[in-house]
Amino acid sequence: MTPALRCGAVAATPAVRALDKAKVAHTLHPFDPEHSSAQGHGEAAAAALGADPRQVFKTLVTRVDGTLTVAVVPVSGSLDLKALAAAAGGRKAAMADPADAERATGYVLGGISPLGQKKALPTVIDDSALGFPTVLVSAGRRGLQVELPPAELVRLTRARTAPIGR
Repeated sequence: MTPALRCGAVAATPAVRALDKAKVAHTLHPFDPEHSSAQGHGEAAAAALGADPRQVFKTLVTRVDGTLTVAVVPVSGSLDLKALAAAAGGRKAAMADPADAERATGYVLGGISPLGQKKALPTVIDDSALGFPTVLVSAGRRGLQVELPPAELVRLTRARTAPIGR
């Protein structure tokens, strides 16, 4: 991994402020978001940080039976929409409109964090996260990841865990 920064070294995002307020131990990992435009944002983060792509998670905003719902899955795979719908207690899931995702979370695409969202949305985290001592998720802006224990991510987002990745 690249050298990490503690919170004061970069401008705090709502996600970082939420972690600080909850007194959750975390490490910030900045990287050049333009590192690889051919990859998705999560894959570029994993590559730039030299991190295991199974340990770096992307935040996807979906609609489950019409309700905005957050899915957090490893960047090494994809989201299983049927599994998400079942985990969220719904029948059908689809990706949300990008403008709706940005409006509801307060973040821009490529920098949506599961933490510190403008409106707390129902969240499902792929259960593979629990197999790591720490995971990395967006810290609320492109080019900034935060590393924290998965149990704290689950607690702070009031998420349920389920096998929603493939």
